[in-house]
Amino acid sequence: MTTFVQFHLLTSYGPSNPNRDDQGRPKQAMVGGVPRLRLSSQSLKRALRESSFFAQDLADHMGKRTKLLHDLLVRHLTAKGTSDKAAQEAADKVAVIFGKLEDKKEGGKKGTTLAFISPEERRLAEELAEKIVAGEALPADKELKKTVLRRADGAIDIAMFGRMLADDPDFNREAAVQVGHAITTHAAQAEEDWYSAVDDLNKAEDTGAGHLGETAFGSGIYYLYVCIDCDLLIENLGGDRALAEKGIEALTRALAQTTPRGKQNSFAHHPMAFHIRAERGHRTPRDLSGAFFTPVDRQLKELRANDLQSASVKALEATAARIDACYFDGQPEEFRILDTLAGEGTLSEIVRFAAEAVRGA
Repeated sequence: MTTFVQFHLLTSYGPSNPNRDDQGRPKQAMVGGVPRLRLSSQSLKRALRESSFFAQDLADHMGKRTKLLHDLLVRHLTAKGTSDKAAQEAADKVAVIFGKLEDKKEGGKKGTTLAFISPEERRLAEELAEKIVAGEALPADKELKKTVLRRADGAIDIAMFGRMLADDPDFNREAAVQVGHAITTHAAQAEEDWYSAVDDLNKAEDTGAGHLGETAFGSGIYYLYVCIDCDLLIENLGGDRALAEKGIEALTRALAQTTPRGKQNSFAHHPMAFHIRAERGHRTPRDLSGAFFTPVDRQLKELRANDLQSASVKALEATAARIDACYFDGQPEEFRILDTLAGEGTLSEIVRFAAEAVRGA
């Protein structure tokens, strides 16, 4: 049976704009007929991949999203003494394995779509380019692609978050980690901040602002749901349980402490989750976003209280208990809690709890 690890996190953000829309405003969503602030799944996964927790122990196991494999191959070959013309021709034949190419305005070629390339695939692509330069006989078409593309290897981020190769779906990888969009547990909207900047060298009598501008921000308590298919993660890593364990440990620490970095220099948002519910077992996954379809600020009015954090925790845990009562005769799956409001649990305990699921998967 498949083993799942699920995380439910509550995190308080002060005024900030970590994930912007096309107009530079915090992303939003209507949930339960009420406006909420939102952090997109894509921005969260990017933040996780770039976190120090992945960089510290998994740097050699991280893939790269790029359109510039052609340039990398040309530089690799010319550094080994290959002429530019021969390097360009070899790179043409290899880079196209990851997708169609187009000419760049400044010269050279690039992919038409971002390719998610593992360290092993990059190494194999370089070796193939070297063979082409050396004049070795090579297989054609699909057989050539099989010399580079892999369905499983040691790229932890590709194993977790998956990839799609439009031209070669056989080498797509299904994501072992599902990351939801984070939404505020209460009604919240973006606000506008008008600001000005003074010209330091303008000492004339008319010393008005040298620049006027506006920026948007928002604040709230966000609920985030993440689900890990432990068996698929191990499969995507070619059966490497030790690497899967390191990956889950890094992911768990990053989820609790990492945020998208939009406008971080302006708002210095560095929040940590104040409540984490981690679950593991074989049951069908279920998120707890339904706890917040009625926003907790409305629930507070009924409770005659004014504590969004405590109300969010209460709504989350009560919803989990009611689902367990109705679906599983009141028997919850194994879980651990970290709650800074009550001083309960530790992140180290949550990390160990999640990693143990991979050992037994």
